[in-house]
Amino acid sequence: MTMKGSERKMTAREPAALHKEDLRSLFEKSDGAAEKIGIEIENAVVDPATGRAVPYHGSNGVGSLVLAIVEEFGGEPIFDGDHVTGMRHDSGIQITLEHGGALEYSSAPHDDVVSVIADTRAVLTRAAELARRLGLAILPGANMPFNTVADVPIVDKPRGAIMREFFARIGDAGAWATTVMGTTLSTQVTLDYLSEDDLVEKLRMQVAASPVIAGLFVNSPLEGGKLTGLLSRRTQCWLKTDPRRCGVLAPALKEEMRIDHFVEWAMALPMIYHLDQDGTYRHAPDRPFGALLTEGFADGTKPTMNDWISHLSQIWTDVRLRQTLELRVADGPAYPDIPAVPALWVGLTYHPASRAAAWELLRHYTVDEHRAAMPEVAAQGLAARLGGDSLHDLARELVRLADVGLSARIRAGLEQPDVLSYLDPIKEVISTGVTFAQRCIQRWERDLQRSPQRYVDAYRLMGL
Repeated sequence: MTMKGSERKMTAREPAALHKEDLRSLFEKSDGAAEKIGIEIENAVVDPATGRAVPYHGSNGVGSLVLAIVEEFGGEPIFDGDHVTGMRHDSGIQITLEHGGALEYSSAPHDDVVSVIADTRAVLTRAAELARRLGLAILPGANMPFNTVADVPIVDKPRGAIMREFFARIGDAGAWATTVMGTTLSTQVTLDYLSEDDLVEKLRMQVAASPVIAGLFVNSPLEGGKLTGLLSRRTQCWLKTDPRRCGVLAPALKEEMRIDHFVEWAMALPMIYHLDQDGTYRHAPDRPFGALLTEGFADGTKPTMNDWISHLSQIWTDVRLRQTLELRVADGPAYPDIPAVPALWVGLTYHPASRAAAWELLRHYTVDEHRAAMPEVAAQGLAARLGGDSLHDLARELVRLADVGLSARIRAGLEQPDVLSYLDPIKEVISTGVTFAQRCIQRWERDLQRSPQRYVDAYRLMGL
């Protein structure tokens, strides 16, 4: 950490003051940095007969499932207060509970897509078997289809109450935030950057592509056991989860974007919560993070680098920039189709020619056009338009570029040949024009006969 001003001895309770150059240092990479691939999958844990999320407590609760997972994998338990809410394993995988009881799997980083998917399938298959023994089902997707935010069981996490109070305080801008916290699910991909220039190239393409990829993966048409009239209720909910810190990452679409633009943008946002010196979550003061650098928290302490990292975790843009690039815009597909998400993003991001071509395709769309597209995406999926242009046509070209990128990585020995088949589900969406959500609606109305039990049987993650 850079020292500024007069030098004096710092006590354990008084770290050196942070400055802007300290904040930007978080994004610096060493010469040995590598391009790895990670995946996060949020899954509902439900009663197989009703499809409704199960509570934390009880012998058949989600807390019991977490304890069984800790015992099965031999990992280190993660606590929120007195409750075990996750597991951290030496292999790098992590399994944790979200605020509404969703079970989130986070993979270890891998060099190629096939390896990360193989590891993911092995772990989730074992977790699904543990759930089956408890009379539960693990249900991937993009939201809990048979709950609403009013009836979903909330896991007692200390920062959760602070977040709900914050979103209530900002009024209509936070109206759907508790639904996001309680019932939405997703499949996210985490990728690396190697330098500032590399970061800029990857980030701006990913942000530019996000509305198109959101339309390609829409898959949350049900809520509370009823069709919502939308193809992505999840996408709609993010529109009113404090738009200042969600949606399009506006600085990334600057023609000459640099890290400093992102740092300045993030410094202008307020924190929601912070950990005090006793390790207790507290409301953060209602002022920009940049002001906290000079004015401090209510107890007089100044932000540390850990506070900066925590602040960045309280920003939920479609592409979240921290020490990695977290790609969050896609709805979670059904379990067999999940590999399409990392395959698409890796093919577009880790092949320089495909990355450059995708940016050239999308660079002229403005921030306002991105924002205007997302309500249409929620309602219409690939039939929506971006700046007057067809999302379907744009998606077709992005999938083609991803195929080119993955093929080039196979030739270079960076991917296994099977990765190309992972794009098949979205190639089918492109060729037929029928999205995952529309396919789900058709099944719900026909062969599933609007039965929650049939729905769970059709979409649950199967064990051993």
